[in-house]
Amino acid sequence: MAAATETAGGADAHLTVAAVAAVTGSAPATDAGDASEIDRRIADLRALLEQGLSEGVGVGHSLGIHLGTLEVGRTVWTLQPSPATANAMFTVHGGVLATLMDTAMGSAVYTALPPETYYTTLELKVNFVRSVSLTADLLTCEARTIHVGRRTATAEGTVTGTDGKLIAHGTCTCLLTPASSA
Repeated sequence: MAAATETAGGADAHLTVAAVAAVTGSAPATDAGDASEIDRRIADLRALLEQGLSEGVGVGHSLGIHLGTLEVGRTVWTLQPSPATANAMFTVHGGVLATLMDTAMGSAVYTALPPETYYTTLELKVNFVRSVSLTADLLTCEARTIHVGRRTATAEGTVTGTDGKLIAHGTCTCLLTPASSA
């Protein structure tokens, strides 16, 4: 089966059945319906994010967290430090960095879930390595799934500056719920 590509929102997402199998640990799908479901999930998530930005709702609007890349089991998000992200020391608040990481790791998990499955963050662990000035350049958070099971999923993420220096790293555990139970 050829790779399916979705390009809404300006960033390319390259999806293959083999990539889904590598992320989820399940056997590769053999029909176009499975790839279409992944394409639909990614398109739906992009549409939801774009709607939030246009309507002034969510972390993208309020904190400046924006989607860069959305692939099966991997996402990249950015944050431009600003006065809206300040803590009492006039640096980027740790909670803002944790929100950036939770957003990135949760969406990485979402892209690897089976159809009709919801998730919610069950546990979030963040290690802060260095502070970030409110005038710093764009921050990047890359997240990847580690495990996607029947009841839980785990992911890891890193936040780096434009110079490539590590700012924070962490992991999350997500609780998976069938849509019929939610």
